[in-house]
Amino acid sequence: MAPSSPTRRAWQVLLGLLIVTVGLFGINAWGVYGFEKSSWAPELALDLQGGTQIILGAQTEDGAAPTQEQLDQAAAIIRQRVDASGVGESDIATEGGRNIVVQIPGKADEETRQRIEASAKLELRSVIAATDAATSFVGEDGQQTAFPAPDPSLESTPTPAPTDGSDLAWITPHLEAEFLHFDCADQSARLESPPADQPLIACDPDNQVRYLLGPVELDGGAIDDAQSGREQQTGRWVVNLRFNADGAKKFGEVSQRLYGAQSPRDQFAFVLDGDVISAPAMQGVIMDGKPSISGTFTQETATTLADQLRYGALPLNFNVQSSQTVTATLGAQQLQIGLITGLIGLALVAVYALLSYRALGFVIIASLAVMGVLTYIIVCILAWRMGFRLSLAGVAGLIVSIGFTADSFIVYFERIRDELRDGKSITASVEDGWDRAKRTIYISKSINILAAVVLYVLADATVKGFAFTLGLTTLIDVFIFVIFTHPVMQILARTRFFGEGHPLSGMDPEALGAVYHTRTAFREVATGSAGKAARARRSRGEAERRQTIAERKRAEQLLTAERDSAREEDA
Repeated sequence: MAPSSPTRRAWQVLLGLLIVTVGLFGINAWGVYGFEKSSWAPELALDLQGGTQIILGAQTEDGAAPTQEQLDQAAAIIRQRVDASGVGESDIATEGGRNIVVQIPGKADEETRQRIEASAKLELRSVIAATDAATSFVGEDGQQTAFPAPDPSLESTPTPAPTDGSDLAWITPHLEAEFLHFDCADQSARLESPPADQPLIACDPDNQVRYLLGPVELDGGAIDDAQSGREQQTGRWVVNLRFNADGAKKFGEVSQRLYGAQSPRDQFAFVLDGDVISAPAMQGVIMDGKPSISGTFTQETATTLADQLRYGALPLNFNVQSSQTVTATLGAQQLQIGLITGLIGLALVAVYALLSYRALGFVIIASLAVMGVLTYIIVCILAWRMGFRLSLAGVAGLIVSIGFTADSFIVYFERIRDELRDGKSITASVEDGWDRAKRTIYISKSINILAAVVLYVLADATVKGFAFTLGLTTLIDVFIFVIFTHPVMQILARTRFFGEGHPLSGMDPEALGAVYHTRTAFREVATGSAGKAARARRSRGEAERRQTIAERKRAEQLLTAERDSAREEDA
């Protein structure tokens, strides 16, 4: 006999769930073996794993102590840098009126260290001379190309008074000799930064290009935003900038001066912590304050440059006071306690489900197991793709979600039982109970998600992990409810054990008090033995308690009419 249409649809939905699950495991396997960035275990936060602590000491130009406002602003920018690097659950705080303490879960990689320790102000300077170049400065039309390597010859007779940032008059014999003999590998020489109104000798981070730069013409505070993206015409990666009003005006003046100049004096350099992170050529007059930088970018390098430009404008200079490994603030013992608590919660839910719902309890247990598998693999993927780390607060969110998830199944099963008490068949009760339960569950879960979002946005960073895992598991709960629990019930309702209402199935109509055909007509119950009679009385009492007053009156009227009719026939 071919399966019925609801059964076939249920099996198709379960097959889809299997495909989704296999796909998620495949994505994580791709991260583990293809990129070596993911793992088969969730990443832990600082409070459970420990990590790296970097202490930055603030320095002002006049040597005075920094204000708390400056420290708070610098801490906020450093937090943005850390978040942009994909590190989650970090701890960044000010200390002692002069230091900023950065704590990162796990071992900080070199790129993250550079983002944090690149603490000098971002400066924009014109290029006077360079030994090599490889990128170009473009306007929004995106039509320009990279320029050829310029001639580094400095054969010019400087004038005493420079007129602009790229004027050759800045080159004195002493500066020329210093530039020609400057060693990019000498870190001590690179840390010596001259005043903002004087030229600077700098190199790129890879020590491949040496630059002679004019005075500072703009600083990082003039940049409102920097985003990486692809050009529509060429598909290559670029970094799109947006200057504020004053920055746009000044940049427009610079672009007018540099556009059409001989290389390398058509370049404009971005200098961060003594390194030229980019020195594109000006390929147009850009007056709207929205240039873009193009070149041999990959997605990763374009994103890194955008982050450096967006978060590079610190109000203070910093020196790294110390960098060391720190132990977990709570440790493995607290994690173990949290996991034991979760297992106890699961066990209690399982016991309650089996006692209250008999064999239906196994559906609840299976649903929780599927939800646990999906939650686990999604947390692993989020650790790879978003830098999410599981803190103790996040573990608490997962534990709380067990109770919320059980609520969904209880609402559904009670709706099914209500339909059975009304005298409907088991298959009809499953479908009608689903229609009635899903509206209640959707409303309840929407409120849970809204609460999680509000908590995540407004709460302290230590609570965000709880809000995130609570919202995530709520979404997975709804997904499991729709794509697993209901299809399983559709299939079970058409089996002999559940479909015939076995006493151990949890769907026995007589045990639930379904002793009437409809809401107004009771069904005759066999009373061949004392046990059956007692069960019948209990079932009738359960049914009567669940009838409304109007239904009870109507039932009494029908019974009275039936007795009167029987007496007339006997007479």
